Amino acid sequence: MTNKILIVAGDGIGPEVMGQVERVIGWYSDKRGFDVEIDRDLVGGCCYDAHGVAVTDATIEKALAADAVFLGAVGGPKWDNVPYEGRPEAGLLRLRKDLELFANLRPALCFGALADASSLKREIVEGLDIMIVRELTGGVYFGEPKIIEDLGNGERRGIDTQVYTTSEIRRIASVAFELARKRDNRVMSVEKRNVMKSGVLWYEEVIKLHKEQYSDVKLEHMLADNCAMQLVRNPKQFDVIVTDNLFGDVLSDIASMLTGSLGMLPSASLGAKDASGKAKAMYEPVHGSAPDIAGTGAANPIASVLSFAMALRYTFDRGACSDLLEKAVDSVLANGLRTGDIMQAGMKKVGTVEMGDAILAELNRLNG
Repeated sequence: MTNKILIVAGDGIGPEVMGQVERVIGWYSDKRGFDVEIDRDLVGGCCYDAHGVAVTDATIEKALAADAVFLGAVGGPKWDNVPYEGRPEAGLLRLRKDLELFANLRPALCFGALADASSLKREIVEGLDIMIVRELTGGVYFGEPKIIEDLGNGERRGIDTQVYTTSEIRRIASVAFELARKRDNRVMSVEKRNVMKSGVLWYEEVIKLHKEQYSDVKLEHMLADNCAMQLVRNPKQFDVIVTDNLFGDVLSDIASMLTGSLGMLPSASLGAKDASGKAKAMYEPVHGSAPDIAGTGAANPIASVLSFAMALRYTFDRGACSDLLEKAVDSVLANGLRTGDIMQAGMKKVGTVEMGDAILAELNRLNG
């Protein structure tokens, strides 16, 4: 069966890092029988320049028809003054919403060769393996009303609404519990029930679901501010962290820096499974468009390449292929190759294409 992939490379370094992903996809097609059909389209600022919107209806239709969407990055100062609804990030949000991608999986994995690249001590981060499960289509980013209103006395008021329902909480918690069963069987549920009613509901509903279906999984609870502190104090205490949209956005970025660089972290955004067991999915690096280095050939493609590894595991059910790609990346790093963002003394600095070359070379070596 042909696997259908839509690539929306986006802005800044997006096209550069996605170019290396396409090379890796091509390798799997040639060497591991991965039958694939690739389509490409625009999203973000480049789409606004071409069509006046951050993503077109036609692109959304392509995304809905694909088995997986691969996104590079969107945004940049060039589009700072476009209308709010036309901002590059609006394209990303619409893709998530229209594809109903409610579960964002962000692993924070510290490769042994990069333990010294972290801002924390080696003993704190070496061997780190956390999975942050972020609810992606609810909460304060989507709640209504979301307005700025004129109070008529020279004052203005900005309003964002934090809102969650029972079903939204239960479905994201279920994803976390299922993932935990395949890992170390531990879930940390994170909210702010001490000051937020949505946090109280989150806490209560996660407990109910746990008792009903997942009592074999160890469940603990932590307030979001404490979790942020604990991530930099003792990150290896965590296995799976499940949290809401806003806290997940913040905590996953904190976790990313434990590994040494945002350029190292992939992510998966998944929808609900249909009757055939398939789910809509979008894969993207956690890093942004990095316009300051766009076009220089210096961008780190590893996060995007590892996003493809996640797709092999979660969408295409090719766990062995995913393991192979992760091992290839690990070997490249162990051999001392570094892009600028993860450069260390005594290592060899390479660019985007050279890093892609090295990963492909390791795939060939490991594949025999």
